[in-house]
Amino acid sequence: MTVDLSQMPQTKLLLVVPCYNEEEILAKTHRTLQQYRTRLVQEGKIAPESKICYVNDGSRDRTWQLIDDICKADTHAIGIKLSRNFGHQSAILAGLMHHIQDFDCFVTIDADLQDDVEAIGQMLDQHHDGAMVVYGVRDDRSSDTWFKRTTAEGFYKVMRWMGVPVVFNHADFRLMDRRILEEFSHFKEVNLFLRGIIPLIGFRSEKVFYKRFEREAGETKYPLKKMLLFAWNGVTSFSTFPMRLVLYFGVFNFLIAMGIGVYIGVSYLFGSTVAGWTSIVLPMTFFSGANMIALGLIGEYVGKIYEEVKGRPRYIIEKVTTDATH
Repeated sequence: MTVDLSQMPQTKLLLVVPCYNEEEILAKTHRTLQQYRTRLVQEGKIAPESKICYVNDGSRDRTWQLIDDICKADTHAIGIKLSRNFGHQSAILAGLMHHIQDFDCFVTIDADLQDDVEAIGQMLDQHHDGAMVVYGVRDDRSSDTWFKRTTAEGFYKVMRWMGVPVVFNHADFRLMDRRILEEFSHFKEVNLFLRGIIPLIGFRSEKVFYKRFEREAGETKYPLKKMLLFAWNGVTSFSTFPMRLVLYFGVFNFLIAMGIGVYIGVSYLFGSTVAGWTSIVLPMTFFSGANMIALGLIGEYVGKIYEEVKGRPRYIIEKVTTDATH
């Protein structure tokens, strides 16, 4: 599709970059994003007032000092410092909602440069053509290990199977129109899972496919343990299917108990009962374990209700550095 740049409105774009312990890569990230921002301005795709916002999510290294230095040297950079580590999703939210009235559209991208910045231009083309949300979708995960690729794709399949509206192979690299954020502002849940919430809002959406690169510096912020916790949060925030599994498990246990009862009755009638502890200990262990699983799962949902009812803030901003005069 050919887009007539001369007819495009001057879209004010904000790039939101969540940062957690990114001192090794941040300088290169800013150079890459700033060069691409300048190119987009020259091509007429975005307005000169478009900016890059770095959100420091309680980093323990020199990330905030670097962000502060970047903002002092570059009027097109904005720095937001959260009061502590609130998590990746909350950091994204802080960058978006703090500037919701200042820009026309927003692109969220991680600081590790694994997402292809060239895809942003394609996202803008789709946005100018009427799309309210444009998802960056990875169609080539050759840079991932076999384990990473298999578990990641398995995650999306399981989420879909449980009814969570996720976009396959899409993380948090996306473009959103301001209208989307205005509607999103009505979502008040504390347990954020943006990959499920954004598709839930609706409106016209498109996809842009790209190849994911290897991380150039630093360590991944999503080791296996954190990935599993993130997946579990997504499932329990959007689906009650695990609760239904408890019901199915209970029915299965009941059938097993009925089978054991029939077996004992038949054995008694034929005089073949054998005294022993197996017939007592095994059912007790099975059913007590099943009850503990059920109670633990119910407790997980009750805990989420507890967190939502308290209504604590999803993030707290300590400081904002807006331009070279601050």
